[in-house]
Amino acid sequence: MIAREWKAKCPKKHEEGFISYLYETGVKDTSATKGFIGAQIFNRDTDSGNEVEITLITYWEDLECIKAFSGESIDIAKLYPEDEQYELKPDDYVLHYKVRENSWV
Repeated sequence: MIAREWKAKCPKKHEEGFISYLYETGVKDTSATKGFIGAQIFNRDTDSGNEVEITLITYWEDLECIKAFSGESIDIAKLYPEDEQYELKPDDYVLHYKVRENSWV
């Protein structure tokens, strides 16, 4: 299993709106792709207190399944045109991890 991590920061005033929007774009698109296993969204306040950091982690059977979603350049983040309305500071790249342990309590 592969975990794909993407992060963005946005003003605190857009936090709830962007998380809802993220479900409608990134999570919806990934979940429609063969080999998608699941997703998690994390958020936390930044040190400035004016922004939040939002992390989307998606889980995949393998790298080929990720290519079906992202295209050949799997390390480049898939961004959406409407992202701008949330004043995002998105990471342009994503990280991939081999999941070594997956134990849910």
